Amino acid sequence: MATGTAPMRVLVLGASLRGDSLNARLAALVARLVRDEAGAEVDHAHMDEFSMPLYNGDAEIAEGVPPGALALRDRLAACDALVISSPEYNASLPGGLKNAIDWVSRVRPQPFKDKQALLVSASPSMVGGNRGLWALRIPLEHLGARVYPDMFSLAKAHEGFTADGDLAESGLHERLVESVTSFLRLVEADTRYVCLRRRWYEFLGDCTDAPVTQRAQD
Repeated sequence: MATGTAPMRVLVLGASLRGDSLNARLAALVARLVRDEAGAEVDHAHMDEFSMPLYNGDAEIAEGVPPGALALRDRLAACDALVISSPEYNASLPGGLKNAIDWVSRVRPQPFKDKQALLVSASPSMVGGNRGLWALRIPLEHLGARVYPDMFSLAKAHEGFTADGDLAESGLHERLVESVTSFLRLVEADTRYVCLRRRWYEFLGDCTDAPVTQRAQD
């Protein structure tokens, strides 16, 4: 962490609606690693904090963006980076998470644009929810998020946690620590040491006037 600067702030979202879900446990672990390993501030959120109806264009015209989506927008906008711990439903992302992304995407300025994001998952299956993370990348990257290439998926997650919330397999725990710290080093470079000017193709529908974006690229 650079000296003389405010600590980074990271939104860690457990994307399952179930209170004691495996992804809630993984989100709690990631939140702790963000604090302890990187010294960043954490906004640890749970999906059920952001209640909203199914997206409906008529409802948006009549009533506007619902409070739950605006609350998620505000917390996302207040952070330098986003970590999502998402379950896998039928080889894809959960409908509730996709619905939240759809609602939040209607707000301007677009809060996902240029936001650094790390995706993790936990599942009892042997693939650990990885297929759902690949599906989740699509809307996030379409909206302009910079999704970190190294995603983390915990297979057989019902057996994967110790009593104190760490990962039972030391090698996996070390890999998660490395993924989180490497991601946050990239976030710090992107948000604290912006020194390159590169043209950037904006997501479809963006009305940003500036054709040039200040950013750091690795």
